[in-house]
Amino acid sequence: MPYLNIKLSGEPSREVQEDVARTLTRLTGELLGKKPELTAVVIEPVPARFWFVGGTSLDSMAASSFYLDIKITEGTNTKQQKAAYIRGVFTALEELLGPLDEASYIVIHDVSADAWGYQGVTQEYRFIKALNLQEVVEKQPSRRRPQKPACATI
Repeated sequence: MPYLNIKLSGEPSREVQEDVARTLTRLTGELLGKKPELTAVVIEPVPARFWFVGGTSLDSMAASSFYLDIKITEGTNTKQQKAAYIRGVFTALEELLGPLDEASYIVIHDVSADAWGYQGVTQEYRFIKALNLQEVVEKQPSRRRPQKPACATI
């Protein structure tokens, strides 16, 4: 259930924006194990003349950049998974957008499960409900068929 908000410098075409959204959705699934059907991506183009690095606009440096802010549920990914994600996203976006300024950032926010959700339900509620259902299933008596007595052979 991740939410991704990416700012792209310049004015990327609709095709490039769609490629970015598909790429981020794919990588978020592959590297962080998130469900693509619940991955939301918002893309915000920012004119290069309004994007500054070290006090100089990207427009005057003829450079490109991005800033990705992703929110995931706390405790659902390891440090290694997050590092691989940051590396993979930077590499993929550089392939799509061309050479990037080194000040292109990816920030992963681990949000407490009780502080966010979708469809009007928190992630914590979903977790507890899933645990309770599992307990109910485990407490159910086995529904195996009674074994037939072995027949003696004559």
